Amino acid sequence: MRILIVGTGYVGLVTGTCFAEMGHTVTCLDIDEQKIQKLEQGIIPIYEPNLDEMVKRNTAQKRLVFTTDYSEGVKNAQVCFIAVPTPSGEDGSCDIQYVERAARSIAQNMDDYKIIVNKSTVPVGTAAFVAKTVNVALAQRGVEIPFDVVSNPEFLKEGAAIQDCLKPDRIIIGSDSPKATEMMKEIYSAFTLSHDRILVMDILSAEMTKYAANAMLATRISFMNEIADICKKVGANVNEVRKGIGADNRIGYSFLYPGVGYGGSCFPKDIRALISKAKEVGANASILEAVDEVNYKQKKVLGEKMIRYFSSRGGLKNKTVAVWGLSFKPDTDDMREAPSLDLLHQLLEQGARVRLFDPVAMPNAKKLVPEHPNITWCNDEVEAASGADAIALVTEWKQFRLVDFKPIQSKMNGLAFFDGRNQYKPIDMKTKGFDYISIGVPDVLQHT
Repeated sequence: MRILIVGTGYVGLVTGTCFAEMGHTVTCLDIDEQKIQKLEQGIIPIYEPNLDEMVKRNTAQKRLVFTTDYSEGVKNAQVCFIAVPTPSGEDGSCDIQYVERAARSIAQNMDDYKIIVNKSTVPVGTAAFVAKTVNVALAQRGVEIPFDVVSNPEFLKEGAAIQDCLKPDRIIIGSDSPKATEMMKEIYSAFTLSHDRILVMDILSAEMTKYAANAMLATRISFMNEIADICKKVGANVNEVRKGIGADNRIGYSFLYPGVGYGGSCFPKDIRALISKAKEVGANASILEAVDEVNYKQKKVLGEKMIRYFSSRGGLKNKTVAVWGLSFKPDTDDMREAPSLDLLHQLLEQGARVRLFDPVAMPNAKKLVPEHPNITWCNDEVEAASGADAIALVTEWKQFRLVDFKPIQSKMNGLAFFDGRNQYKPIDMKTKGFDYISIGVPDVLQHT
């Protein structure tokens, strides 16, 4: 099928590339000329494992092309996916101005029946808004052209997006048109050969499903972070608690890992958007508000632990802290609402010197972190730890799992280790000579 993807951000580029991989003819459109030029040269604007080679392969085979021209893109497409940003407004609501612009541009250039698909995460009711936008634009042209609007939310995890797209848990199609539904099923047929993962429902429910899914996952994270705080204060070990409750098949083990809070482009934005929508319609969102509040506080927990630890050691001023990991999660270069940014702010505010390293996200981090005399950017974790009084693990990249600490310790001034992801075993770290402080686990110190 001939498909247009409007927007070459994370969702649009991954989705378009996977469609091309499955044999569809895909045009990815973006109004950013520089981004399109780079994509045509094989330069990928985001980091996602295996995406680079898939884009190059499908571009070479002419199944994937890039353009800034709506006229060309819309004319050649049977189905137009909108995958543009939907950022948070100042009040937390979802800003759909880019969705509106994309819908209007499609309407201004269509000359036959089109299916317009909302792939972006949008508030409940956006499909009706898109339909209205298209109808207004068609009326301004003085033409009547049939179209259908479908909701098809994405469920991609950064760092595993290709796998999620090619082998999805489920495919949600919100549609009130039998014709559009069948065409959407045809698009996804290659993705569901082993068993049918397609769920067809009404449009409003499809729009709500995306928000409800992210809200549930964010809730589990904030719940476990709250449990971790209680564990710490009563002397329990949240890692053992996690195993105990995860063994209950009604709960399971996913998203039960405490840490420094969630970040990224989805959970924070979607929780706030759902809270805003609830207020708009007069619904109670007290649980969601608590989830957001717990996460806000959790991002400051690691910094607060460091402040307390060094309070009896002359304070953090002029102390050096190595920060391992900057992206909000491993296998991505996404720095949006990354907990590392909160930690960095706390440390600099205390007068600490920081030495930063991330395997992938350094370029994006440098765009967000203002220049500061107390910041040093490093080439690896060993260099970051050189002269450090403490190490803070913020992002659990695989290369940090099995570290030879002997050469690292020989370069450090102090031996404090703050594990924001509970990646290491406390007794093992004490044996290595560290003062080890983590999340929801009793501290293991050399001298108490």
